[in-house]
Amino acid sequence: MEAEGLGWLLVPLHQLVSWVAAGAMVFGGVVPYIPQYRDIRRTQNADGFSTHVCLVLLVANILRILFWFGRHFESPLLWQSIVMILTMLLMLKLCTEVRVANELNIKRRSFADFDPHHFWHWSSFADYVQCVLTFTGVAGYITYLSIDSALFVETLGFLAVLTEAMLGVPQLYRNYCHRSTEGMSLKMVLMWTSGDTFKTAYFLLNGAPLQFSVCGLLQVMVDLVILGQAYAFAHHPQKPAAHAVHPASTKAL
Repeated sequence: MEAEGLGWLLVPLHQLVSWVAAGAMVFGGVVPYIPQYRDIRRTQNADGFSTHVCLVLLVANILRILFWFGRHFESPLLWQSIVMILTMLLMLKLCTEVRVANELNIKRRSFADFDPHHFWHWSSFADYVQCVLTFTGVAGYITYLSIDSALFVETLGFLAVLTEAMLGVPQLYRNYCHRSTEGMSLKMVLMWTSGDTFKTAYFLLNGAPLQFSVCGLLQVMVDLVILGQAYAFAHHPQKPAAHAVHPASTKAL
């Protein structure tokens, strides 16, 4: 009888917790980029952040949305991808504007040049938008033709989450090359780690496709390695390796 009496409270409470968890999934991934965005605006310097992080997240979330058409998963994960795409476009816009403003007498580069040496280092935000739209169109067309193939759909889902799992690799590589984490927002990486941990737990508890859980664990491992770099370089600073200054230096996730 007591259990039945508490039913009126437990049911809405469970529903409230589900809504909060769903909201955290949708918007939680954006939070780590807020301190980084603010740092770039304040310093007008985007050298500490690799825009290849934006590239990784854009590709991963576009593929995830296409995967949804072949195998429907929970709506919060779909909305998370949409929100993340918009966020990465905002980050790209800011980084491009700041970088171009700091570059003097640099030849203008555009997506239409199709120059692989300057891929993802163009002079206008519109070029990045063109690239994203082109990729979405090509990937969408291939998905439309192959949507009835279970093997293709599962492979698409695996590629989506595997790409996202590699999210921190551009930042990790940049830190390694520069022997420093200067310009990287430590708050951002800490938020990555906590967010990826929550996200992976969410995948496991809600029975998300296996690809999501496996790659979520991999993503947490990469985050921990970046935190290890921050500790190591702060306590055991090394002389940066000699390298040519290149205008393409950008900041990573």
